[in-house]
Amino acid sequence: MELSKRITTMPSSAMRKLAPFAVAAEEKGVKVYHLNIGDPDIKSPQQVLNKLHNWDINPIRYCNSQGEKVFLESQAKYYQNLGYDWVKTENILATIGGSEGILMIFLALCEPGDEVICFDPLYSNYATTAHITGVKIVAVPTSIGNGFHLPSREIIEKYITPKTKAILYCNPNNPTGTVYTKDEVEMLVNIAKDRDLFLVSDEVYREFNFSVEPHVSILDYMQGMPDRLIMLDSLSKRFSLCGARVGNVVSLNKDFLSMILKFAISRLSAGLVDQVMASVINDVPESFTKDLQSEYRKRRDVLYSLIREIPGVTVSLPEGAFYMMVGLPVKDSERFCKWLLEEFRDNNETVMFAPGAGFYATPGMGLNEVRIAYVLNVDSIKRSIELLKIALQQYKD
Repeated sequence: MELSKRITTMPSSAMRKLAPFAVAAEEKGVKVYHLNIGDPDIKSPQQVLNKLHNWDINPIRYCNSQGEKVFLESQAKYYQNLGYDWVKTENILATIGGSEGILMIFLALCEPGDEVICFDPLYSNYATTAHITGVKIVAVPTSIGNGFHLPSREIIEKYITPKTKAILYCNPNNPTGTVYTKDEVEMLVNIAKDRDLFLVSDEVYREFNFSVEPHVSILDYMQGMPDRLIMLDSLSKRFSLCGARVGNVVSLNKDFLSMILKFAISRLSAGLVDQVMASVINDVPESFTKDLQSEYRKRRDVLYSLIREIPGVTVSLPEGAFYMMVGLPVKDSERFCKWLLEEFRDNNETVMFAPGAGFYATPGMGLNEVRIAYVLNVDSIKRSIELLKIALQQYKD
């Protein structure tokens, strides 16, 4: 019996591909600093934990397929507090994390063989989801030289074909940390309008913006293009709730929402516990977000200053999220990252990164790069980069 080609040819997650080697090292007593995945060490808000401690719903039942009413209302209020008072519960559909939202969007917008334009490097789950759904990712290259900002409209439009159905971008960006300007977002909106495309904005990292300009949301333009604009969102990062698996899709396109509701019905519902727990987000004080922003900015600044001191490294200053794409003086970063976990030790410690090639849809790109997630405290970041510096001195490429 052979397994399907769909699964045997599916690309592995760039963040988790080397996880078995990290587990093997830790089972031998090695301390591994995990900078490979965006799983923050910041404590979840106490208001959320209190909801769990005081749980009184029994039995733990299915939710409405669109989402639990209390969760949809909390999300609508969250967006209204940001100034989008027109967002209502009927514009929102709850998802099992942001990842399920990507799957729903691809299934709803595209036939197998259709194309979605993204920007290299990109969040690796876009590629895996595209593979599952038969969608072709068409990657427009960006450069570390200008902080991975978007190329001109003329260049982007060269990648549009009769099979193009949508443009998908992440702002602030995972994996680059780029925060797109108002001019860049408006350029994408205008391309989508003029070329009759859907435009999907992944805004999971909205609160993590360290640039001098405010974050520009696709919600700013949604009322003007209600049929074409879609937002993907998640609570995982902004409230340090990665394990809760709570996200949502926002759109004014009623037909689109009714179609992804079909998918939601087929998987019955997202989790009741997760949604009810997350429904108290508007009770979390503003100081939580401000402290979160301050902490990640501090981590970014420390990481950036230390990385720049390593000979042969290429890096640009991230403007948001909590990721940094770094070019290393090695030929094959995946081999190097595997070596870090299997062989390199300093005081029985090592460090784990995500190989950069897994974030590129273009073959051969990112071979010497790694994505660093600065999700650990400053002391751990300092030690991690010290380990990287020692390792590069010892590594035989």
